[in-house]
Amino acid sequence: MNMQIIYFFVSFIIAAIIGKIIIPILKKFKVGQNERADGPRSHLRKQGTPTMGGIIMIFTIIVLSIIVSIYYWNKGLNDEVMQIIPVCLASIGFGIVGLVDDFKKLVLKNTEGLNPKLKMFGLLIIATIYTVYLTKFANIGTEIVIPFTEYTLILPVWFYIPFTILVMLGATNAVNLTDGIDGLVPTVLAIITGTLSVIAYKIPLVGISTFASIVSGACAGFLIYNVYKAKVFMGDTGSLLLGGVISSVAIYMKNPIILLIIAIIPVIETISVILQVISFRFTGKRMFRMAPLHHHFELSGWRENKVVVVFGFITLIFCILGVFAA
Repeated sequence: MNMQIIYFFVSFIIAAIIGKIIIPILKKFKVGQNERADGPRSHLRKQGTPTMGGIIMIFTIIVLSIIVSIYYWNKGLNDEVMQIIPVCLASIGFGIVGLVDDFKKLVLKNTEGLNPKLKMFGLLIIATIYTVYLTKFANIGTEIVIPFTEYTLILPVWFYIPFTILVMLGATNAVNLTDGIDGLVPTVLAIITGTLSVIAYKIPLVGISTFASIVSGACAGFLIYNVYKAKVFMGDTGSLLLGGVISSVAIYMKNPIILLIIAIIPVIETISVILQVISFRFTGKRMFRMAPLHHHFELSGWRENKVVVVFGFITLIFCILGVFAA
C-alpha cells in the first residue's frame, strides 16, 4: 500500500502544477461559469469564474497512468497494466463527453451545450463498450459482491450488462448533481476514490488500487484551486469523469453495490432531486428550499465551507464503514 500512497502524492503534485498552467489559459479564453438565474443569489458572484477545469484532472490521470503502466510493464506486472487501461479509458471517455458539453456552452457560447439525448447516448456507448469488454474479453465474470456478507451473486449476462450500464450512468448523474458548491465534489470524491483504492488493494487488484489512488490525488490537487472561494470549477468535464471513475472501478472490483455506502453523498443528492420533483408534481409544494440538497442547506444559512466539511465528514464515516463492508 506504500506505493499507492506515493502515487497519491505524485498525482497531487502533478495536478497542482497542471492547474497553474491551465487556469490562466482558461482565463485568457474567458471560459467562464454561467450561473443559473434560479440558483442561490450568493452564486451570482461566481459568474465568469474559469470552468472546464476538469481537464486538470484528465491530464493528471492520463500522464500518471501512462508512467505507472510503463513502470509496471517493465517490471513484468502485465496484469496490473491490463487493469489500469480499461478503467482509465472508460473514465476519460466519460470526461470527454463532459468536455464536449462544456466546450459548446463555454467556448462556442451555445447555452444549451450538448444535446441531452446526444450526451446520454455518448455516455451509454462508453458504458456499453466497457461492460461488454469486461464480460467478453477481460473475463472477470458476472458476479456481484453483496456488502457485509460472504455471498456473491452470479447474474446472467443479459441482466448483468444492463445493470452495470445503469450503475455507470447513475453514478455520473449523481456526481454531476453533487457539483454545485466550491470544493464539494473534489473533497467527497478524493475520499471515495481513496477508499476504493484501499478496498481494491485488499482483494487484491493492485492495478485498480493504483488507478484509484491516482484519481484521489488528482482530486486533492484540484481542490487547491476549487476550495472556497474557487479559482476554477470542474464543469461537466470533471463531474462526468469522476462519476465514470467510481463506477468503472467498483464494477471491475465486482462490487458496484458498495457505491450505495461510500458514495452516500451523491446518492442522497440524487434522492433529494427525485423527492423534490415528486413532491412538487403531486402536492404543488417543494420538500426542500432548493434541490440538490446542498442548495437547501445553503438557503438555510449554512456557509459553503460548512456544507463541504459536514458532507466530507459524512463521506469519511460511510467510507470507513464501506471498507469493513467490502
